[in-house]
Amino acid sequence: MQLVILSGASGSERSRRILRLEQKENKVKGLELAREYYKTYGEPMLAEQFPELLPKLAAGLTGSGSECFGFDDEVSRDHDFEPGFCLFLPSEEEVDRRTAFLLERAYAKLPKEFGGCTRSLLAPVGGARRGVIRIADFLTEKTGTPDGVLTLQQWLSLPEQSLAEVTNGELWFDNRGEMTLARERLAFYPEDVRRKKLAGNLLLMAQAGQYNYLRCIRHGETGAAQLAAGEFVKGCMAVIFLLNRQYQPYYKWSFRALRALPKLSLEAELLEYLLTTDNAGELAQDKYDVIEGIAADIIDDLMDQGLTKANCGDLEKHAYSVNDGIADAALRNLHILAAV
Repeated sequence: MQLVILSGASGSERSRRILRLEQKENKVKGLELAREYYKTYGEPMLAEQFPELLPKLAAGLTGSGSECFGFDDEVSRDHDFEPGFCLFLPSEEEVDRRTAFLLERAYAKLPKEFGGCTRSLLAPVGGARRGVIRIADFLTEKTGTPDGVLTLQQWLSLPEQSLAEVTNGELWFDNRGEMTLARERLAFYPEDVRRKKLAGNLLLMAQAGQYNYLRCIRHGETGAAQLAAGEFVKGCMAVIFLLNRQYQPYYKWSFRALRALPKLSLEAELLEYLLTTDNAGELAQDKYDVIEGIAADIIDDLMDQGLTKANCGDLEKHAYSVNDGIADAALRNLHILAAV
């Protein structure tokens, strides 16, 4: 990867950046805030104090927090929202502890206020999300491995939100390319793993929505019916993200992310309807009709992608057909729900 040469921002450039952000106070997104803070203070600090480290560093904003996904709003500012960025270091063999400590101290001395936001004096909830971070530590926290090389079992069992947090946000430069390579390696599931996860979630959709929802209604179990609707929605959202080849983020941002997907994003309104309405009288039949309509849309996309050979409206049959298309025999022969 080509070496990035940094140059310090002049005083007038810094003033313009600060003024622009202050004029947009409470409207600026976290990624923009971080990028401008880095350009205003972080980049000059590195160029002036650590020029010899530049070939070994990466900088950006990625990991935990709504701002790393671009989902932050005014409400997001009530916790863990501050100007800051990530400086990623290679191993101690390449950048020793003392140098890392000096870099941490220089980062800590950067201005505490920027763009109408103040940096916290304490570590944010859940640990340090910004500042100087070893690449191996970051990847181990998110994936359990220091380089992002995963076994089949890890691909099957890792929380999807963790994979989303490794690959979200932005890298502004990566002179060694180590962080970029790991993010590319983890960009999305291997195809056989995607199919296994699709198969399992399709089966859950079939059981909860097409089979159990109305049965619960007939039993007079309206609470159980709502649980069935909820399970159908969870399975459906997982399937839609898999069909789009994008990781599903933490549940509180799932609808926000779903509405931005290129495929099947219009299902979000119908899924919200299933979750937010009761199950009394004719509404139950209407909800079941919505379930079948969503299932038909999912099946159409499965067929468009060549993922199923079944030719019917039964999601269960499509689940097993998708599973049959897994190339790796050992993975194919695992229980169909092994990846969910």
